[in-house]
Amino acid sequence: MQIGPYKLDNNLMLAPMAGVTDRPFRQMCRRMGAGLVVSEMLSSNPKVWNTAKSMHRMDHTGEEGIRSVQIAGADPDLMAQAAQFNVANGAQIIDINMGCPAKKVNKKLAGSALLQYPALVESIVQAVVEAVDVPVTLKIRTGWNTDNRNGVEIAQIAEQNGIQSLAVHGRTRACMYKGEAEYDTIKAIKEAISIPVIANGDITSPEQARYVLEHTGADGVMIGRGAQGNPWIFKQILHFLETGEILSAPPLSEQHQVLHEHVANVQAFYGEVMGVRIARKHVGWYLAEHDTDRQFRKTFNGIEQADKQLNALDDYFQSLQKRETRQISPAA
Repeated sequence: MQIGPYKLDNNLMLAPMAGVTDRPFRQMCRRMGAGLVVSEMLSSNPKVWNTAKSMHRMDHTGEEGIRSVQIAGADPDLMAQAAQFNVANGAQIIDINMGCPAKKVNKKLAGSALLQYPALVESIVQAVVEAVDVPVTLKIRTGWNTDNRNGVEIAQIAEQNGIQSLAVHGRTRACMYKGEAEYDTIKAIKEAISIPVIANGDITSPEQARYVLEHTGADGVMIGRGAQGNPWIFKQILHFLETGEILSAPPLSEQHQVLHEHVANVQAFYGEVMGVRIARKHVGWYLAEHDTDRQFRKTFNGIEQADKQLNALDDYFQSLQKRETRQISPAA
């Protein structure tokens, strides 16, 4: 798959998620096989660019692969300036957010709220495309609500005004993340335009990824919540698409190594105080299947020191491996 001059390693992408797809997480998913990883959305308001949150979101130091940066806002001029600012900061692709359903974003008429106003969508797209000399991509939902699924109209506006790839989440803004994603609208969008279309929404397994690709005819899939605590999903989907075989879950030793490394990277990236706090949610996602009674996570969330977090993880995985050994031994 290709976006502008950039040929991707594969057609699997990590969706931008605020508070999740920071540099440590992007790099982990990239290492696990994602063909493109997209940064957390950055506000087009220049007044917040110097805040600690924005500075972290803009940090691409040492990052491998194509740098795709998502921007959000409702003013065409500010969006154009934000695009230029991020290209100067190393962005190789600018992605426009018209998919976020969060109230705090939508009340500013940004994110998926823009789908109500096709003329404004066109103005924003035109301004951003004209402002930079890198590919501009767009992420949308299928519409504002189930009575107003105007995804095809928005997609055509995007193509006509220079967008080079379109990602579509299979829900409307009103749906938030409730119910199940629907893929018929994504199929209709794919049939209506010629630029690459990326399907997004509820892709949490290799089988679902293949179904969505076949049903919609999409050029690729974008994975968001399905990658939380499971960066291996990219490797598993890629293997399944290539061979038809299900790749087994990684052994405990690998899960331990990856989680330890991820937490250490988060701590180093944000500093001990914020790093310790941010690591907690990632650990919760990784251990959801193991720590079913949530007792370890309750203990872990009370730890305030970075080294003690890592030591606690090491001890926990040692206990898991001992338990696994005891379960296997009688059968042997």
